[in-house]
Amino acid sequence: MTTFGSLFLAVGLILAGVSVSFLTGADRAPGTVVSLDWRAGHSTGTSRTNSGPMAYPVVEFTPAHGTPRTFRGSTGSNPPSYGTGDRVEVLYHANSPEDARINGFASLWLLPLIFGGIGLAAVVIATVVARLTRRRPASSGPSASRRGSRPDVPASSRVG
Repeated sequence: MTTFGSLFLAVGLILAGVSVSFLTGADRAPGTVVSLDWRAGHSTGTSRTNSGPMAYPVVEFTPAHGTPRTFRGSTGSNPPSYGTGDRVEVLYHANSPEDARINGFASLWLLPLIFGGIGLAAVVIATVVARLTRRRPASSGPSASRRGSRPDVPASSRVG
């Protein structure tokens, strides 16, 4: 469990680093949600549980020194987080404006928090469980306490 948690924590930290790196070199431009792209929900594992349709905002913006661009947001939700006509701030890199993101909590920090949170929780739980199992004596139980209760009487004369 510690390995699982450490792996998830590392992925969360890497994703957070990617977001920070993206933010440091990003230009900003105003954008407008022009439509919502409804996509079928995802399947979870082998159970094929459908979580329902998710609305992804489709945003149009014009980068500095460029032509208008349109992109689909990376984070969908139901109910939708954005409506058609909503104004948003768009982050993009001048050398690759097609890699644009909405400047919002979900698009920048949701995945790092999910992976990092699960990883941190798993590491903490594994550490607590490991410490609790190390403190427990090897020969604990009712029979161990009865055997040692009368050290002055030889074991051969004890009635058991």
